[in-house]
Amino acid sequence: MFYDHHFIGMHWIWWIIIIAIILLVVFNVIPYRPTTDGGEDAIDILKKRFARGEIEREEFEERKKILKQNK
Repeated sequence: MFYDHHFIGMHWIWWIIIIAIILLVVFNVIPYRPTTDGGEDAIDILKKRFARGEIEREEFEERKKILKQNK
């Protein structure tokens, strides 16, 4: 019906749609990937809380003992 004219430029529309989908995936998925930085472990957080005075020595020692048992 349209012989070799590819629907009069329709192939360009398909390339634009494919590139748009790729760009949407790249720019919408990459920022939401979870980061795997080391971060702080529980002992470090516990030490900081003790240093700020949020918890007493007894509570610090008890929680530290529990955390070391779970490792």
